[in-house]
Parts: sequence; C-alpha cells; structure tokens
Amino acid sequence: MIYGLYLSATGVLANSHRQDVIANNLANTETVGFKRDMPVFQQQLTEAQRRRLRPDLHSNPLLERLGGGLAVAPSVVDTSPGDPEKTGNDLDLAIQGSGYFAVQDRGRTVLTRDGRFLLDRQGNLALAGGGQPVLDDKGIPIKLEASWPVSIGPDGTITQKGQPAGRVGLFDVPDRSKLKKQGNLLLAYPDAKQLRPADNSTLRGQFVERSNAEPTRELAALLDAQRQLEANANMIRYQDQTLSRLVNDVGKIG
Repeated sequence: MIYGLYLSATGVLANSHRQDVIANNLANTETVGFKRDMPVFQQQLTEAQRRRLRPDLHSNPLLERLGGGLAVAPSVVDTSPGDPEKTGNDLDLAIQGSGYFAVQDRGRTVLTRDGRFLLDRQGNLALAGGGQPVLDDKGIPIKLEASWPVSIGPDGTITQKGQPAGRVGLFDVPDRSKLKKQGNLLLAYPDAKQLRPADNSTLRGQFVERSNAEPTRELAALLDAQRQLEANANMIRYQDQTLSRLVNDVGKIG
C-alpha cells in the first residue's frame, strides 16, 4: 500500500463526515430545542503499532511518526443551552439552566429541550411536534382538563381554575456525554432509572429555546472542512501523477 495515498484517503473520509455533521447543524439553526453535533475523530495506529512490531525492523521510523491517519468516532451532542425566544403561547416553555423535559415515546422515557406543548382532545399534555405525552415530576403522564385555561409557573406547577393540577417534570442525567439523539429532538439516556430532578433549573413561560447551532460558526466550520477535504483530494491526485511518471517515464530509462 502506498502510505501517502492511504493517509490522504483517511483525510478525505474524515472531512467528508465532518461536512455532513456541520451541514446538518447548519440546516437546524432555526429548529426549536435542537442541539448541535460535534464531529469527533481519533488517530489510527499504524500496522506496526497494532501488531506491536519494532518499527526499525518491520517499518520505516519516519513514516511511523506520521501515524496511521484519522478514524471517525461517534459524534458528541453539544448540550449547551440556546437563546430563549418569546412566542406568547401559554403552553410554550423554555428551561433556564440545565435539565430536560421527560416524555414517553414508544414505551420508554426520553428527554428533550423542545418546550412546545399542546393539550390533545383527551386532555393529555403532549409535545406539539410528535404528540408524545409529557411526564410530571414523578414520571407519570400529565392529564388535564382540555377545555380549561392553563398556566404554568417557574417551578413547573400547572394551574387550572386557580387550583394546582400537576407539575411539569424537569430532569437531569449524571453524564451528559452518554445522551444519544433519537430523532424528533429526542434524547435517550442508557439507563432511565438514573434520571434525577433538575433542582437548579426553572421554567420560563411563553418562551421556547432556540437552537444552539449558530449559523456563522457552522458556516465557517463547513468552509474549513471543505478546504481540508480538497487539500487531501489534491494530495491523492499529486501522488497518483507522481506514481504514474515513476512507472511510465522513469521505468523506461536504460
């Protein structure tokens, strides 16, 4: 294997993946509650390093210092909060601080920062985007009177006709790096039993949380990824031309 071609090829693949991740972030800069993804890469070991061989006997020490190229690792979710945006809707909520809303999705508890809620015909408080039931602070779906006005306080207490009718649950997780996107702005945690109350968070009524993906930052990163991809692709082209001259021209001498 031509080592330079191999390294350049890993650079093309890595930056192609990086472009895809950033383009998705850029497409969701106006999506309520969206959390941007951060592409992650790790350096690959060389063949001699994987097999624990001595470079001076089985490889070239100079090439060994170049490493084995880049490998794509699972992307990490950036859980930093987005800016609040006023909507005027009594059932819209934005979380101030850490924490997540909990909803029931296909028999399991998942999390979200999307605070656009509605009351369905049965009086269930649910996500406006997907209809998943919103859970209270005890992990139970919230059921209200569909025909009565609703107000929700900073601590999540739901009031109807001047009386407490429930409380929106706010939960946090021990390790946010383990959160995995499930689509529809939902996040899954490996063990839902480890969810804990987000005691230091409050709610802001008639507001939603904007995406934490900033268009200018994502566009700059996208252009950088494109330049690096093109640089690696050009290196493949140059090395191919050099090899072609070596075989077709130098080989004919003598």
